[in-house]
Amino acid sequence: MRLPGRGARVDWLIVGLGNPGAEYDRTRHNIGFEVARVLIGRWELPQPKTKYRGLLTEGRAGVGGPRVAILQPQTYMNDAGRSVGPARGALKVPLERVLVLHDEIDLPFNEIRVRLGGGLAGHNGLKSLKQELGSGDFARVRVGVGRPPTTDPEQVAAYVLSRFAEPRDEVAEVVERAADAAESIVLGETTLDS
Repeated sequence: MRLPGRGARVDWLIVGLGNPGAEYDRTRHNIGFEVARVLIGRWELPQPKTKYRGLLTEGRAGVGGPRVAILQPQTYMNDAGRSVGPARGALKVPLERVLVLHDEIDLPFNEIRVRLGGGLAGHNGLKSLKQELGSGDFARVRVGVGRPPTTDPEQVAAYVLSRFAEPRDEVAEVVERAADAAESIVLGETTLDS
């Protein structure tokens, strides 16, 4: 039986989902990038460098913690798998050790849930990851951003690509709690259910 992460360069590949470019900063869809940046700062990881069609940094999750790589794909959300697939392959990370940080419109703003696998709920970034990784059985930190009062695809897209209406300090608090949830998974303090 192969142990998780055995032979891998890192113990965890953490993926923050978002869209590249200043016009997408602080939008609901980019909350995965925000959580990734908090973890990079918290763990004092090196400045990310361009690799695997994304921004990648490697180091340890705190002093003596597991080896981690944090990737922020720069492919746009709908093609995130084209960055994550090659990174996972090169880093030799088992699928269950891929942790994805993403926005979730099916959760109210301020709610955070963790899980292993599950449905894609129409999230194009998750669809791309499943396609490139061959399965949706990766770990997730789902960050609630709320849902617009419509199911019209164009209006839903406009909603997730818009900036938060909530106060900036409340958004920052949600990002910190999502980073706490990710850290708890990486350090083995939280067990994931599918």
